[in-house]
Amino acid sequence: MAVSTHRQALSALLFVYREVLGVELPWLSEMGRPKTPKRLPVVLTETEVRRVLDRIDNQTFQLMARLLYGTGMRLMECVRLRVKDVEFERREIVVRAGKGDKDRVTMLPASLADRLKAHIAVVKKQHDADLVSGRGEVCAQQGRARGGESVGSVSFRLPGR
Repeated sequence: MAVSTHRQALSALLFVYREVLGVELPWLSEMGRPKTPKRLPVVLTETEVRRVLDRIDNQTFQLMARLLYGTGMRLMECVRLRVKDVEFERREIVVRAGKGDKDRVTMLPASLADRLKAHIAVVKKQHDADLVSGRGEVCAQQGRARGGESVGSVSFRLPGR
């Protein structure tokens, strides 16, 4: 029986005897409660992490995976990352509307700065081509709803196209 199930059953018995039947069972309340077994987390070695990341063929996905690992960002924080939120000089990334709809700052690993700059250059070139062909802009409804003012269109995002 699972520890939580055992605890719930014991609490239910104590409640029935004390509150419903009005009977005190001192031996039942003195009975030891089961303890949750301690488990060690499974942690990959640095070499294992490097091997996993190197096996990702798609360069954009590999960059995203490296950002997730190196910055501690959550997946959707990485997907919503914008160019203006990356500060290369200070090696910082501003994570906007993260967990709990809070903004926070995390570090940009030095090992990813050049890759991220190269990716920005590729995405910017694609974005410029999209703008020339009449595409490449999106409506920022979420920003409008939160701040109340019109934010117009949004430039390109990272790391996807």
